[in-house]
Amino acid sequence: MKTNDLRGAARLAADATAGLTDLVEAMHESIARLPGGGAPLDGRTNGITGLVYQSIRGVTRVVGGSVDALLALIAPALAADAPAAPPRREREAVVAVLNGVLGDHLAASGNPLAITMALRSIGLALPLEREALAARLPDAQPTLVVLLHGLCMNDLQWQRNGHDHGAMLAQALDATPIYLHYNTGLPIAENGRQFAGLMARLLAAWPVPLQRVVLLTHSMGGLVARSALQQAAAGGQAWPAQVDDLVFLGTPHHGAPLERAGHGVDLLLGAAPYAAPLARLGRVRSAGITDLRHGLSGPHHTPLPLPAGPRCWAVAATLGEGKGALKGRLFGDGLVPVDSALGHHRDAAHTLAFPSDRQFVVHQTGHLDLLDSPEVAQRLQYWLSCGASRAGATPAAPAPA
Repeated sequence: MKTNDLRGAARLAADATAGLTDLVEAMHESIARLPGGGAPLDGRTNGITGLVYQSIRGVTRVVGGSVDALLALIAPALAADAPAAPPRREREAVVAVLNGVLGDHLAASGNPLAITMALRSIGLALPLEREALAARLPDAQPTLVVLLHGLCMNDLQWQRNGHDHGAMLAQALDATPIYLHYNTGLPIAENGRQFAGLMARLLAAWPVPLQRVVLLTHSMGGLVARSALQQAAAGGQAWPAQVDDLVFLGTPHHGAPLERAGHGVDLLLGAAPYAAPLARLGRVRSAGITDLRHGLSGPHHTPLPLPAGPRCWAVAATLGEGKGALKGRLFGDGLVPVDSALGHHRDAAHTLAFPSDRQFVVHQTGHLDLLDSPEVAQRLQYWLSCGASRAGATPAAPAPA
């Protein structure tokens, strides 16, 4: 692991130990206090017991801080001569999961494991100045495809089982694929704001005149793209007008039931006096995950329509064998229901206006299988190969996969 990884792991371990100490002490107080009597619980014990818990927290802070300070001193010396090389896929996957679950905490605490948003190629961040970008991408094409990954994932995971939708579209469209890498534990609106800024810089620095821009998104990435386009348009940025196509693969436009179920468990635990401290474990979920409870247009959100400029396409997956199968209706793709992925909603104000010929449902396919499904690849190639400008007509349905 890199030195910064060790620093981050040490800090995270210290935070986890302190948090677990708080949890155990709160449980201790709940059990020791007779039901219905005394002052409200505050999660702290008194006397010798309280001193023990306080000491554990104090030692944890000192040890955690000392390790962090030591590694901070030796990090520059160890990293000074390290050559630029594509990151290891295993490390990237672990860090992506940590950021998905705890990313907001990592960012707020300055933990080195927090992912800084970047546009990347072959796993390396791209410079967003014209000359430097031209040097990094000498074969840059007039068609640009930007791919946005989903929760707890990273840009390298667009390559799955030997397939990469970005590489496939690069060949089919004579395009250059660029991959967003971001901390999926941050609020969707914050990631949208950051992505809007990066897109403005990327399009301004693109080495050749742009003829077409495609955003291809998977899962949470679709919500980030919608948020970015909305915020950029509201802020008067010009780049949204350059986006021709916006494609969603399994995006939970109206939320993911698993996150709503997790929130329900929190409420049940919080209602039981002795189990209430355990609800803290259920709340160890990042802002990014809790945002998935209702997507961008849940009951507590103002309806956010699809962006008016680009053509919008939606792909949903279902574990069922065919239309109407019980398994598919109950579980969707295992994470996102078909209705959520296609923007359907019982409230017409929240329904997303995908034309019927810009929707596609693939069967016997899980959420991650969307990344390497031959049917999805064929549909993407057909949709995006027809019409290189915004004025292009929607194509007729292709031959069955």
